[in-house]
Amino acid sequence: MIKVSIILPVYGVAQYIEKCAQSLLSQTLQEMEFIFVDDHGPDNSIELVQKMIEGHPRKDQFRFLKPEHNMGAGMARNYAIPEAKGEYIAFVDSDDWVKPTMFEELYNEAVRNGNTDLCCCQMQKIYPDNHLGDILQNPHISAGEISSADRSFILTHYVSLFTSFIYKRSFIEEYNIRFPEDRCADDSYFVSSVWMLAKSIAYVDKPFYMYLIRPGSVVTTKDSTKYQKRLTVFEKLMHFAKSVGVYDSYKEEIDFMYIKKGYLSSVFNYVTNSVEPQVKTLHEIYGVLLSQVPDYKKNRYFKSKASMRLLVLGLRTCPKLVFPLIRMYASKKQMMV
Repeated sequence: MIKVSIILPVYGVAQYIEKCAQSLLSQTLQEMEFIFVDDHGPDNSIELVQKMIEGHPRKDQFRFLKPEHNMGAGMARNYAIPEAKGEYIAFVDSDDWVKPTMFEELYNEAVRNGNTDLCCCQMQKIYPDNHLGDILQNPHISAGEISSADRSFILTHYVSLFTSFIYKRSFIEEYNIRFPEDRCADDSYFVSSVWMLAKSIAYVDKPFYMYLIRPGSVVTTKDSTKYQKRLTVFEKLMHFAKSVGVYDSYKEEIDFMYIKKGYLSSVFNYVTNSVEPQVKTLHEIYGVLLSQVPDYKKNRYFKSKASMRLLVLGLRTCPKLVFPLIRMYASKKQMMV
C-alpha cells in the first residue's frame, strides 16, 4: 500500500532539483511514490533526476508524467492528482527540499489522530547561500475534528503554506479540490478550499520543509499585471465557496478573506510591482471588491481591524500618500505578493 504520493511540477530547476530529489530518496517512510510532472522546461531537470535514480533501490517509486504542453505549476499538479495512488498526497516544489522524517512523521500523526483529512508541519525559509530565514507556521487549532469555531478562526488567519501539508486523497477527490488555471495565487485558492471543507487535522510542530527563496522564482518575479489574475482567482474562490454550500455558513469569514487576500493583496501586488501606480487602477480594483463584497464595511472582522480600515480609507482618499508606505512595508517583510 502506498501511504503518501508526492507530486512535483518541474520547470527550469536543473540547478536545484538534484538536492530536492535526494531529499525524497532519503525519506524514512518507505511506502511512497514520487510523481514528477515534466512541464516542458528549457533544461535537463528531468534527465538529472532519472540519472540520479538509476540502480537506486527506490527507483520504482519514481514516476514521470509529461503533458502535451506547458501548463504552469498549478495545472501540472492537477494533471498528476488523478494519477496518485497514495492514501495521502503532498506537494513539493522542485527547487525546495524536505527533511528525512517529514512524511513518516506526518503520516503517523495523521493516523494516530484517526486518519485526519490533513496533517501539517512548519516550513523554514532558506537562501541560496544556505542562510536560514524565518520559520513559517500554520495557525494552530486543536488536533482532531475541526469545529465551527475552529474553521472560523482558520479562515480568517490561514497562510498559504500548502506544501507543509499531507492531504487525504479521498477527501481531495470527494470535493474535487484543484488548483485554478490562473498562474497566480493558486496556492491560496487550494488551501482556502481545503480549509473550507476539511473535517479533521493533526500537527507535527517541526520545520520539515525547506523553502528556498531564490531570484527568478515565481514568488520573487515582478509582474505589474499579476494583480488581475489574483482578483480572478479570488472571484473563483467565492464561487467555489457558494457552489459547495459553505458560503452561507461562513459568509463573514469568507468575505473577510476576500477583503484581505483578494482585494488588499491585489493592491499590494499592483503597487509593489508598478513603477508608477495609477489611481485609476486602484479605483478599478476597489470596484471589484464592491462587486464581490458590497457590504464589506459591515464585516465584523474588518470592523475590528482599525489598521485595515485606515488603510482602505487611505487608498480611497489619498492613495499617493499610501503608496510609499505600502512599498516600505512590503520591503521590510520581504513581500512579493
